This record gives sequence, structure tokens and C-alpha cells, in this order.
Amino acid sequence: MLRFKILASVIPLLAAAVFARAEIGSVSHPCIALGETSVELTSLFWTAGVHVAFTEDPALATVRVQITDDADAADFVVVDDGPGSEPASCQANPATRLVSIAAQPVDGGQVIYLSDEGPADYRIYVRSKSFSQREAAALIVGAHGGHRPLPLQAASL
Repeated sequence: MLRFKILASVIPLLAAAVFARAEIGSVSHPCIALGETSVELTSLFWTAGVHVAFTEDPALATVRVQITDDADAADFVVVDDGPGSEPASCQANPATRLVSIAAQPVDGGQVIYLSDEGPADYRIYVRSKSFSQREAAALIVGAHGGHRPLPLQAASL
């Protein structure tokens, strides 16, 4: 009977470990390359080193991100899923920074106000089948922690 109890308690742990490994090892989430580092969204909150949240109230925001229709005016441009997509440009490695989107602001985490109007800390242009505007905003803010943007290379996998 004791063996059965031990087996019954180990099976859920093994299933969770397999699921977590598949989630962490998978590069199917939106990601961007930043020099030798990649920044990837994760749905596993506890694995992320950076947590961002979104707000509808600009007074609560720590970072403002404007959605623009002009790629030339944007600080960050995501256009993917075309013939020129580079699937190997965002490989998972030890330097990968994981970002999660939290439902509520996390202590020390950035709170993003996403709008079509300025003023803004970042301006993004997104035309993608695999990146949403929210995901692109989370990646750019997670990559820089709210600081002014640096040139990035976008990729989708």
C-alpha cells in the first residue's frame, strides 16, 4: 500500500516536470534577439525574471507604448511570417531572458499603458501573425526594463 501511495504522489510531479521542460525548451513563444541575448515570452510565471502588466489607466503606468501605423516612426518594428522570416535567430540559451505578462502589477515590475496616441516611451509597429501588439510591447519593455530603446532584431518562431 505504501508503494502505491508513493507512486500516486510521484506521477503528478513527473507530469508537471515534463510539461515545464517542454514549455521552457520550446521556442514557439514570441521572442526578440538583443545582441547575444534573446528575450522570450513565457506562460510559466515562476520561470520569468521579468514581469510586466498592462493598465487602461495612463496614470498607473510606468511605461507608455504607442502603437503606430508608420514603421519609420517606430522604435521597434515586428513584421514577420513572410518569406524572409528567420526561424533560427531566437534560439534558447542560458542568456535568454524570460518575460511574463501578469494579470496584476508585480512589485518592481513595469506597468504598460498601450495606446494609439502619444506621448510614449516606445513606439511600436506590429504586422504579424504570431506577435500581438501586447506581446510586442511586453517584449520591448521586458528587454529594456523601461529604458530608452536600442536597436533590436525581431523574430518569430
